[in-house]
Amino acid sequence: MAKFPVVTLKVGDNPDSPMSTRYPPMTGLTQEQFTHLHDRAYEAMDQGALGEASQHFAELLQHRPDAAHYHYMRGLAHKYLMDWPTALRHNLRAIELGNGKNEAEHWNAAIAATALGQWEQARQLWKACGVRIDEGSGPIDDDFGVAVVRLNPWHGGETVFMRRIDPVRARLLNVPLPESGHRFGDIVLHDGASTGTRFDGDRQVPVFNELERLVPSGFQTFAAFVSCDSPADLKDLLAASAPGIGFAEDWTGSITYYCLRCSYGAPHKHSENADNQWQPERNLGIAAQSRLSVEKLLEDWAAKGAGRSIEGIETRELAAPEPEEGSAWWCGPEDEEDAEEGGA
Repeated sequence: MAKFPVVTLKVGDNPDSPMSTRYPPMTGLTQEQFTHLHDRAYEAMDQGALGEASQHFAELLQHRPDAAHYHYMRGLAHKYLMDWPTALRHNLRAIELGNGKNEAEHWNAAIAATALGQWEQARQLWKACGVRIDEGSGPIDDDFGVAVVRLNPWHGGETVFMRRIDPVRARLLNVPLPESGHRFGDIVLHDGASTGTRFDGDRQVPVFNELERLVPSGFQTFAAFVSCDSPADLKDLLAASAPGIGFAEDWTGSITYYCLRCSYGAPHKHSENADNQWQPERNLGIAAQSRLSVEKLLEDWAAKGAGRSIEGIETRELAAPEPEEGSAWWCGPEDEEDAEEGGA
């Protein structure tokens, strides 16, 4: 399922090799017991049971303290637990034991160092991965292009565009639904491996899983319900500006899996809409510093055109859903295909 180095135990490995999988003498385990523990650790990881996987890899390391692959795997489990000190410690040890040959260990160590704000170490690790990093100090603040992030991938996974400011940190460019617990302008930490692609209007860009929100935005999220007679009216609204407004976008076409107005209790009537027919009722997501900013924006827009009306402004503040064990949410479609075909 997941793409991590699965080591197959076999009798006859060179016991002097740092990657040897032959259990050492005097461990208190038979070969059969050690193999069973090894298998249980990888199975727990496959099933998304991160706490159990960590425990098993810790026990394996008691018997094989210099096994780089077990340090890597325990570090991986703690990356997805968002336990950054432990993830960093085990990935650095895996790098040391593996003589710096495995790029995945460098990437995961760099992600953990970035999450911890250990910038000198993070910069060194990114450079070891072959990533271009400026020669400054402190947080990396560059332009690594636009990509898509799957927010809370363990719970639904709303996707929004983001601008990457370093290899795994990015600023959100869309207005996420309040249910995501995120806001326009949040800085999030995302995983290093993409889980697909999305068309951004010009080209295909990678999709990454979010790991954690690092810096909350100062903007609130408002849902505005308006009505207008034409796409030109809507275009005017989306292009308008007012003090305290960060960004406004039309949620009507992009959020279709439930009636947004019903979810907010906004009074309205459902009307049938044929394909390609203009829908006057529009649901907007607006990032703003205050409700007064939203009211000013909408009132100015409504006053400048016939047939424009404001039907409601609502806001909610919700916490992001916490990860739960039992799902390997970090796996992308390619990983699932590999599993179905018998891949590791």
